[in-house]
Amino acid sequence: MKKILFLFSFFAVFFAALADDAVFQRPLTKNLVVDNANAFSDWQVESLAAKLDSLDMATSTQIQIYTTTDLQGYAIADFGQRLGEGWGVGQAGFDNGIVIVYKPKTETEKGEVTIQTGYGIEPLIPDAICKRIIENEMIPCFREDSVYEGFVRAVDACISLTKGEFKADDYYEYTESDYSQKSDSSYDDLETRDYIVVICFFVFLIVSVILSTKYANKHPGRVKPGHSGSYGGRRSGGYGGGHFGGGGASGSW
Repeated sequence: MKKILFLFSFFAVFFAALADDAVFQRPLTKNLVVDNANAFSDWQVESLAAKLDSLDMATSTQIQIYTTTDLQGYAIADFGQRLGEGWGVGQAGFDNGIVIVYKPKTETEKGEVTIQTGYGIEPLIPDAICKRIIENEMIPCFREDSVYEGFVRAVDACISLTKGEFKADDYYEYTESDYSQKSDSSYDDLETRDYIVVICFFVFLIVSVILSTKYANKHPGRVKPGHSGSYGGRRSGGYGGGHFGGGGASGSW
C-alpha cells in the first residue's frame, strides 16, 4: 500500500511539473500580447499588438507582454526570464528580446510586474533603468487601475531606448515633475491616438488581404493558402530564438 501511495505521489508531482514547464515551451506561432489575466480590453490588446509587431518588423526587436494570475510558484522575475528563454523572444545572435510579465493585485495578494531583458538589450536598458521604468511609468498607473496606460508608457520607453532615441543615462534626468508635465502634454489624447493605431492596423490588414488575393489570382500557386500578406504573415510567425540571462528588474504595489 505504501508503494502504491509513493508511486501515486511521484506521478502526481511529475505530471504537475510537466504542466508547469508547458508554460515555458515555445508556442508554434508568435503572439506578442498574451493576456491570460484579462487585464486589457479587446481594442487595447490589438493596439499593443500592432505597436509591438511594427517594432518587430522594423527592427527585429521583440517585446513580449504576458499577463497571468498564476506564476506557477516562481518569483515573477524568474518566471519572466524562463518565459523569454523558453519562448526564444528576440532574435538568435542578437538576443534583442524584452519580456514584461504582469500579475494583477487581488484582495489577498500584491500586484507584481517584471521587465526581463535579453543579453543584447541589457547594455541599452540596464537593470537600474528597468527598475525606474517600472516605478515611474507603470506602478503609478497600476495604482489608479490604468493598466493599459502603464504598459503603453513602459513600451514607449523601451522602444525609445532600443532605437537609441535617448540613452539610459538620459533617463536618469527625468524627474517626477518633468514626467508629469510630459504626461499632461503627451498622453491627454492617449485613447484617441491608440484608436487610430488600431484602425490603421485593420485598414493595412484588409489592404494586404485584397492585394494578396489579387496577386494569387494573377499568379496561381505562388501564394500559399492562409497567408494574407506581409503584416499578417509576420504576426503569425515564430519567435527568433533569443536568449535571456536574468537581466531586468521587478516591482510590486
